[in-house]
Amino acid sequence: MNIKIVSVGKIKEKYLKLGIDEFSKRLSKYCKLEIVEIDDEKAPENLSDKEMEIIKDKEGKKILSHVKDNSYAIALAIDGKNLSSEELAKKLESLTIQGSSNVTFIIGGSLGLSNEVLERANFKLSFSKMTFPHQLMRLILLEQVYRSFRIIKGEPYHK
Repeated sequence: MNIKIVSVGKIKEKYLKLGIDEFSKRLSKYCKLEIVEIDDEKAPENLSDKEMEIIKDKEGKKILSHVKDNSYAIALAIDGKNLSSEELAKKLESLTIQGSSNVTFIIGGSLGLSNEVLERANFKLSFSKMTFPHQLMRLILLEQVYRSFRIIKGEPYHK
């Protein structure tokens, strides 16, 4: 399986880089992983709703340029579907069985995802009703994808 993560923003924090590197290395046993970082647009504090939409649209166009037509796109969105680790593993396994060997996870910037990206998504996944920094979500997502492959293979992993 080919897993691509398209994420807005650069990772600056060393502890996050170390965690991302660790799970990227672990995942190399199970899939081909590609991480694409999209530059985030500058977003000053007091933006109008219209200005926020413009920024999300600009980021969205950059995101979509990295999502192939034949890829099953999973957008991380607060209003998406909550899945357990086991359910995410089943989802990834069923995609493989159905012939979808290219999966793209999409992580938006601080303002979220544009409507265009959400419409392109084949599935919207929520990790929580809480808001997390998009940089931290990359690490959490990688850990859960790794956990999914361990579950699919029937390999032990802490619960």
